[in-house]
Amino acid sequence: MVLRVAAPVPLRRPFDYLAPEGQRQGSLSPGMRLRVPFGKREITAILLEVVEEASVDAEQLRAAVDVLDSESLLSSSMMALCNWSSDYYQHPVGEVFSAAIPKALREGRGLSETHWRLTTRGEGLPEGALSRARSQAKALSLLQCGEQLPETLKAEGVSSAVLRELTSKGLIERCRASASIPSAELEQEGPPLGSEQAQAVEAVAWGSFSSHLLQGVTGSGKTEVYLRLIAACLERGEQALVLIPEIGLTPQTVKRFEGRFKSPVAVLHSGLSDGQRFAAWQAAQAGTAGIVIGTRSAIFTPLARPGLIVVDEEHDGSYKQQDGFRYSARDVAVKRAQLENCPVILGSATPSLESLENARRGRYEHHFLRGRQGGGELPMLETVDLRSLHLNAGISDYLMAAIRDTVEIQKRQALLFLNRRGFAPTLQCHSCGWVAGCDHCDARLTVHLRKRCLRCHHCAAQRALPSHCPDCGGTSLLTHGLGTEQTEEFLRSVLRCPVHRVDSDAMRGVDAMQSLLEVAHSEEPCVILGTQMLTKGHHFPAVQLVGVIDADALLYSADFRGEERMAQLVVQVAGRAGRESAGGKVLIQTHYPDDPLFGALRDGHFESITSSLLEKRRSSGQPPYGQLMLLRSDARNERDGEAFLRAVQKEAKPYLPSDCQLIGPLPSAMPRRAGRFRWQLWCLSSSRRGAMTAARLLVDRAETLKKPRELSWFIDVDPSDVL
Repeated sequence: MVLRVAAPVPLRRPFDYLAPEGQRQGSLSPGMRLRVPFGKREITAILLEVVEEASVDAEQLRAAVDVLDSESLLSSSMMALCNWSSDYYQHPVGEVFSAAIPKALREGRGLSETHWRLTTRGEGLPEGALSRARSQAKALSLLQCGEQLPETLKAEGVSSAVLRELTSKGLIERCRASASIPSAELEQEGPPLGSEQAQAVEAVAWGSFSSHLLQGVTGSGKTEVYLRLIAACLERGEQALVLIPEIGLTPQTVKRFEGRFKSPVAVLHSGLSDGQRFAAWQAAQAGTAGIVIGTRSAIFTPLARPGLIVVDEEHDGSYKQQDGFRYSARDVAVKRAQLENCPVILGSATPSLESLENARRGRYEHHFLRGRQGGGELPMLETVDLRSLHLNAGISDYLMAAIRDTVEIQKRQALLFLNRRGFAPTLQCHSCGWVAGCDHCDARLTVHLRKRCLRCHHCAAQRALPSHCPDCGGTSLLTHGLGTEQTEEFLRSVLRCPVHRVDSDAMRGVDAMQSLLEVAHSEEPCVILGTQMLTKGHHFPAVQLVGVIDADALLYSADFRGEERMAQLVVQVAGRAGRESAGGKVLIQTHYPDDPLFGALRDGHFESITSSLLEKRRSSGQPPYGQLMLLRSDARNERDGEAFLRAVQKEAKPYLPSDCQLIGPLPSAMPRRAGRFRWQLWCLSSSRRGAMTAARLLVDRAETLKKPRELSWFIDVDPSDVL
């Protein structure tokens, strides 16, 4: 009996082992964990299959040390999803399976085989019982939703002492894990659906695979459609998986879902402790959590009874993993729904061109929500021609007057978007022209005035802000350009209302965004200034004015997706205005007000922008009409990466499918980063089948070629960042 396993190592193949002595074949099934020897250590691997013949000589086989599970951790559909992801993204299969289980299980820890539940006496307690003993009341509240895992109660702050006390009172008891179905009851009813919302809900067929693109203007009630569909899913005794693009959205999303449903909600994201993630994972896998909400990696969370998958803000670049296992959670979600035979909903006000083209081809059902919920008006969008205008910290007098009117006269809130953190992107000597550059990257250092430092936003290198020029000794050092710190400093000096900065420097800690949202919901007059963190679907009910301070920084990009992302960002940030008031106003500052893109945005024609961009992509064969991959290298020596990719190109070119072409090797847009030189080889194909054949070929050739020890390489299938 030969066991073929996925080992968590950076090698693109499974490994064969003999079964532990005395292990019966019938007791083994794919998805179980095994403890196996690997080199001089022991590791936890996932059983893929039991085979009769090994891929190596029998003499080379070693025996597995132990079988860690009595049954599979992963269903057959989850096994298929991980295998598909490994093959599609050309990533080591063991590392893909590692993404599907939490750290505790990777380290060999077992699952809880017992749950906690209310006794008959506990079920008969009146509402609000034990309210003076807060911890005990909290435990009872959780258990009233259904059986709970010990890890879930611990993650919620319920201690063993509290459980012992409730047990001694005869209110709770341990029980064997069962396939308990979470409650489908509602905490409160939702608002009446509009006709377009109702049509979208009714269009979803249950019990079979279907893909739905829900395109609705900002504030149109897409979340209410999700909630109604989740309610229907819970009524069927099934679970719903909801993906959101970033951690900052988690508190408001969870609060809204818990306010609607009595079913337990499991939350998964990188801001949680290992114990909290393990508890949430096990609640999802055991079926005690009816709703699972998480960021990108949550797509690999197993569900006992999967019934619905939702991807909110499906266009967002955060769904693409940029290092290690480079997958797109949105695309994996669609594949998972197909394997689980359930519907998947992709929602956005500004859908990606890939999703729009899939809808055009009939692969996705396309639903529109064209008006704001409650009949609210979309904000009026206006461009401000910056040519010849005087600017203070990037703000024109026209925008400043609008800010004052909003916060001082209307007593509302203003939101300002500037996608550049720090005080200024450049520090220069006025005497000799020296510019502060990163020692490790081909990039300039950003000035962070509050912390008196220069920081590289690419490799995180940092040094103290100099008092004189290192080249000529001059003391006349000037800052050039604009950052959120500089604009914040100016606004604080001229306004009497609070100014809140929202960027990755200011939003430190898991509660930072929640604190900001509390301020926003208090409707206190203030200015909220920040980067694209503000565009991620947050609800700011009192924002009446939105100002885009430097739209030109978004307009021209070497990335072929630049125009698409710029339109999405502007529409998303504009959508924060006037969500719960009459209209709202959006001012876009630009030196190019006549650009057709701004004209279409002013007229509210996002669809015309996407149609134009799709036509450009079609003529050039770029995604979604062509398949793109990048083989990337980085090395200490400037020419090693180029030579390696050139050798791969030479080896692979004669065997490429006829519809594939290789472009390069070319230096990356930033050739040197973190002290390493980066090169890339592009592969463009007109068909997905040809692209996958080419991907396997490139990886095979790259793995067999000799390379310098310090050189590393990886393949990125469907890259979102080509620079």
